[in-house]
Amino acid sequence: MSGKQLVDRMQSRVEQAKGMRDEEKLYRYKGVLYPCIMCPEENLKALDSISARADDIMLVAYPKCGFNWMVGVLRQIIAQASGVKEESRMPPLIEFFGPEALTNVGNAPSPRFLGTHMHPDNIPATFYQNKSKMLVIFRNPKDTVVSYYHFCNNNPVLPSVKSWDSFFQDFMSGDVPWGSYFTHALAWEKKMDDPNVMIVTYEDLKQNLSEGVRQISTFFGFSLTEAQVEQISQGSTFSAMKERSANSHGNMGNVIFRKGEVGDWKNHFSPEQSQQMDETFKNRLEGTRIGALLKYQLHCQ
Repeated sequence: MSGKQLVDRMQSRVEQAKGMRDEEKLYRYKGVLYPCIMCPEENLKALDSISARADDIMLVAYPKCGFNWMVGVLRQIIAQASGVKEESRMPPLIEFFGPEALTNVGNAPSPRFLGTHMHPDNIPATFYQNKSKMLVIFRNPKDTVVSYYHFCNNNPVLPSVKSWDSFFQDFMSGDVPWGSYFTHALAWEKKMDDPNVMIVTYEDLKQNLSEGVRQISTFFGFSLTEAQVEQISQGSTFSAMKERSANSHGNMGNVIFRKGEVGDWKNHFSPEQSQQMDETFKNRLEGTRIGALLKYQLHCQ
C-alpha cells in the first residue's frame, strides 16, 4: 500500500467515525478495550493466521510512548542500510490489518517492518516462536497519559474525552484503549533477558538520538556509517517528523505529533494526581529493571 493510499484510507475511516456515537467507538476483546474503526474484532482474530519471520523488524509501544516517531526513525535506518524506502510498503500496526491486508503482508519481501501497541501476551505467538526481533519503546507514565489525553481528545475515531480529570482516572485504572500502562510494563519486565527484545525509552532517545540510532541499528543487524547515523538523527528529530506529518498522516498529523516534550505533565497534573501516580509507580514498578530504565525520579518529580 502506498503512502497516499494509506492517508486516503485513514481519512475515510475518520469520516466514518464522525457519524458514530461515542459508545459505539470502543469494544472489549479478551478484556482489553480497542477502537472499533481502526482494529475491529475480525482484525484481531485474523492475527492468528500471521506467520512471523526471523528477520521481521517489529516495533512495539504502549500508545503515545513514541511509536510514530520511532516508525520514522526505523524507516530511515532501513532505507540507509538497505537502499529500500520503506514508506511505500504497508503501515506497521498489525492490529489495523484486516484479512486482506494480512495476505499482502504474507507476500511482502523481507525484511518486513511491522508494529503493534498490543500487550506482549497478546502479540501472536509466532513472533516469539520464530525469534523475530522486537524493539520496545516506553515513556514515563506522566507524559504518556498527558499525550494520550490530547490524542483521544482530538481523535474522531475515539470517544470524546469528558475532562482531563476523568481521563486521568481511566488511565490509572487501565480503562483506556490497549489497556493498562502498568500491566504492559510489568509484562515486558519478564522479557528483558530475551536477546530478541530491546527496550529503549523515549527520554533517552530525546537526549541522545544518535546513540539510540547506533544501538537500534546494531540490534537489528544493520551496519551504518557514522555519517549515516548523523543523517538519520538530524532527519528524525520530533520537530522534523511533525513538519512532514501532513504528507505522512494527512489531517491526523497534528493529532499524532503534538509536542513531543519531556516534562509536559507539569502543565496538567494536580498535586494530588502527581502523588497518585507516584504511589502507583512505587507499588507496581519500583525495584523492577524496567522501572529503573524509566528513571522515574529524574523525569517525574
